[in-house]
Amino acid sequence: MHVSHLSLADFRSYARAEVPLDPGVTAFVGPNGQGKTNLVEAVGYLSTLGSHRVSADAPLVRLGAERAVLRASVVHGERQQLIELELNPGRANRARLNRSSQVRPRDVLGILPTVLFAPEDLALVKGDPGERRRFLDELVTARAPRLAGVRSDYDRVLKQRNTLLKSAAMARRHGGRSLDLSTLDVWDQHLARAGAELLAHRLDLITVLQPLADKAYEQLAPGGGPVHFEYRASARPEPLPAGGREELYGVLLEALGEVRKQEIERGVTLVGPHRDDLVLRLGELPAKGYASHGESWSYALALRLGAYELLRAESTEPVLMLDDVFAELDARRRERLAELVAPGEQVLVTAAVDEDVPAVLRGARFAVTEGTVERV
Repeated sequence: MHVSHLSLADFRSYARAEVPLDPGVTAFVGPNGQGKTNLVEAVGYLSTLGSHRVSADAPLVRLGAERAVLRASVVHGERQQLIELELNPGRANRARLNRSSQVRPRDVLGILPTVLFAPEDLALVKGDPGERRRFLDELVTARAPRLAGVRSDYDRVLKQRNTLLKSAAMARRHGGRSLDLSTLDVWDQHLARAGAELLAHRLDLITVLQPLADKAYEQLAPGGGPVHFEYRASARPEPLPAGGREELYGVLLEALGEVRKQEIERGVTLVGPHRDDLVLRLGELPAKGYASHGESWSYALALRLGAYELLRAESTEPVLMLDDVFAELDARRRERLAELVAPGEQVLVTAAVDEDVPAVLRGARFAVTEGTVERV
């Protein structure tokens, strides 16, 4: 599977861009600030419906334009599909498949699997729990695209429940009449049901991902591991039961009941997948706060390479994208990473100068300058 053509209109710095792509390695080379990252960001958005750089769509639309349009021709063996997304900040985004059929944006998930490693991924190791939750949830959705609906349901219920709790908290603080909270039991059940489904997939994911990430870390930094994951749930301190949705539903429902008083006082939902964390350990210690800068980079890379191997083993080999990665690595890690990714069916690399791209990744080259993309 590979992207054979990328087309952009009013996306980031590009008024228009037409980029033909081949299987194998393609490098986009040019000074910083010229639009290299925008290209891999666009491919990533077509894959995940999100940007690795910003949480909202507005910055993705070129200044002065009303909307942005992204298109990718995706080749699966003998089959070719055209994905089109129209980004409309402040309004609903639109999607089409093969030009004729208009679908929901989330219906395109799974057509273009990708794995992107970028400098922002250092936050997977050093950042807040939200970074690691997002990593897990994007990967479970890549494995099972229907989980996009479960995530959407969970977020919707969480928002409704928080609104009710916030209203109750404000009424208590201002000495007003207590609100009718009889519907809270119903919201608890909905939250626990969607949360249990999401939790089950997260727990299954970390079980299969851990050995792959450990192997990748050993390949990048021999003798520096092992890599170990610990899922820390807000619902209870001891480990959660793996895979049992009904049991997880019961755990969440019980936990919500136990903290209801505190939730009403604070006006926010205190337990659930939205408050969980994945603790990343390197050897006996947590990587966050103890790993060196080089170890943190290697750990973040190992997570992405583990995800790449997992998706490749379970379904279609994803497009692998490395955004300005090699300049941050020492010579030894740079060569090891290049050797690991070189056999990929399609690898997209960005770099400021040719010298940052290892020799083993010599392939197609595009020069990126002031919003223009030209093959060289």
